Amino acid sequence: MDSAVQHNLLLQDVEYAFEETAWGTWRRFVYSNGTRFEEFRSHHSWAGLPLLHYTYGLCPETGKRITARGVVAIGRFARGIVAIGHVAMGIVAIGQLSIGLVLGLGQATLGGFCIGQAALGIVFGVGQFATGQIAIGQFAIGSYVLAQLGWGEHVVDMRTVDPAAKNFFLRLIGR
Repeated sequence: MDSAVQHNLLLQDVEYAFEETAWGTWRRFVYSNGTRFEEFRSHHSWAGLPLLHYTYGLCPETGKRITARGVVAIGRFARGIVAIGHVAMGIVAIGQLSIGLVLGLGQATLGGFCIGQAALGIVFGVGQFATGQIAIGQFAIGSYVLAQLGWGEHVVDMRTVDPAAKNFFLRLIGR
């Protein structure tokens, strides 16, 4: 059972394997139990951020996950213009928990335009539970709502069909 435990190597020298490529630098470490830590940073940057930053696993120096930060950030925790991870924050965010300034895709997402199981959109939301000016979902709240159960100004759901909402959604699909 001890072989599955990863120890903090803060007080020890960590011998990373570094690999320089044309695109960037890999930093890798393999724990004695076979689990690994990897990090990639591109050589090029924009506004102080690497164009691509990727992280995987626990950092051997801290025993914690490193947040990927870059124009494109990929990791368990990611923050960037395009962020992809379990917890993602960015202009476009994709993840289980995502906060996207413009677009959020994920299980629970918040942003301008959202698609997810719980989509808390400001302008547009599609999901099992959705909010937004335009909200489409099983349960939805907004100005124009298409839902199984909906609440808002103009609603099409199992209980009612508002003519303005019906016309809006028909125009939305091109009819």
